[in-house]
Amino acid sequence: MGKSGFELSSIKRAAGHVIRPYPVRDLPTGEYLELPGRGTTYITDSGPKDGPVLFLLHSVSTTGLLCWYPVIPELNSTYRVITIDHRWHGRGIRSDDFSLDDCADDAVAVADALGIDSFIAAGFSMGGGIAQLAWRRHADRVGGLVLCSTGPFFSSHDPENLAVDMRVASVAQRLDRYLPVPTERRLNDTTGRHPFGWAMAQVLSTPLTKLGQFSEAMAVFDSRDWLGEVNIPTSVVVSTRDKVVPPQRQELLLNGIPDAQFFGVDGGHACCVVGAERFVPNFVDAVDSVAQRSLAARPIILG
Repeated sequence: MGKSGFELSSIKRAAGHVIRPYPVRDLPTGEYLELPGRGTTYITDSGPKDGPVLFLLHSVSTTGLLCWYPVIPELNSTYRVITIDHRWHGRGIRSDDFSLDDCADDAVAVADALGIDSFIAAGFSMGGGIAQLAWRRHADRVGGLVLCSTGPFFSSHDPENLAVDMRVASVAQRLDRYLPVPTERRLNDTTGRHPFGWAMAQVLSTPLTKLGQFSEAMAVFDSRDWLGEVNIPTSVVVSTRDKVVPPQRQELLLNGIPDAQFFGVDGGHACCVVGAERFVPNFVDAVDSVAQRSLAARPIILG
């Protein structure tokens, strides 16, 4: 299996060693949001409306809530936190094609719809690529980056890995017709549910038939030529035992982005959920660092 394709494999492997899954608690209520000319997506919008705005961009084959549910309650006291289901993920936009460029543009379209001028973009794995592209394509809208368990390219960039991903996607397509499509009620039901049951509903809301397109879209992403142009406060959260996006590749972001700051997490690629007790405090520190540096960089207006 290619390392960039079906990342849920790492969650499944790690889950076998977890005795107490991270509890699903205090999650915001989501809503459908129409993006003119683009389609309808699913977002959550929580925390103080006058706080610094943080967009949480999720990894492949997950959803906004599944990727980020452990950290949202910890952020909501300070930040206005937005999650988005990316195209063909969860309850995201259904479109003819899938590209990371479109996902980045969708995030800015959500900001437009909500009347948000500027935001910090935090991305996990695939979401880290989307966050980088959001800055690249809309530099005036993104005031900071928090890049987690990600790099300037993905494994499917390698033709052999992409070929493996495509074979896995072909098998997954045959399975998709037999998997139940979760109802809205099941997707929204976090009260009293075992975390695994709620998580599986989130997983099943993304069609397996799209795995090949996801891998192809990630294969064309490569930010190495322009990383040095990133001129906004950036934190890089490195999962130090990651076998999906190796730490050495994650560290290319530290080496390439001027003044990027390092935050390490002792965990694998699913550390945002599996091992979240180690991820959450370091991620919050990484966000705080970007927010504080962004505030310090703002010009002082007199008179």
